[in-house]
Amino acid sequence: MTRPLLRVGFVPGVEPDRFVRRWKAGRREAWLELVPVPVSRQRAALDEGEVDMCFVRLPLPTDELHVVPLWEERAAVVVGDEHVLSVLDEIHEEDLVEETELPQQDPDDAASRVAIAAAGVGYARMPLSLARLHHRKDAVHRPLVDGGPTRIALAWPREADDDTRQEFVGVVRGRTARSSR
Repeated sequence: MTRPLLRVGFVPGVEPDRFVRRWKAGRREAWLELVPVPVSRQRAALDEGEVDMCFVRLPLPTDELHVVPLWEERAAVVVGDEHVLSVLDEIHEEDLVEETELPQQDPDDAASRVAIAAAGVGYARMPLSLARLHHRKDAVHRPLVDGGPTRIALAWPREADDDTRQEFVGVVRGRTARSSR
């Protein structure tokens, strides 16, 4: 008899390892497969059935989806290691007034913006998890104190809701065998 498979996508910056450990510790029936998904394809991966569920970065069109908001990601600024802002422990919006921002060109360009910031051209604003993911020796990231956070959620198609998906939601939300919904 083959075991069912639950394919869970995750966007860059999300580290699903702890959820995998909890899933495996519960000796669940379904196998869990993790699938990296670019932010630009997070909705398409769900719509096209590439994944059964996905850790997504909001905002995201949520029609026909179950969406469980999970946590907020703190905003960060990335600059070259010789940039004047690199000496600060944290950055405020007022510190950025005279600086050149490297605007986001597409949802998947964090690595290239970090590389450009490392060259000293300007600063890149992004979630702290992406700044950490794309860390380089010639760049530093600092929390943006008054920057708006982004939100990570778990999403899956409404028509595909089942006990296995609900069990995974429970794992992600920290429910144990003794917890109730």
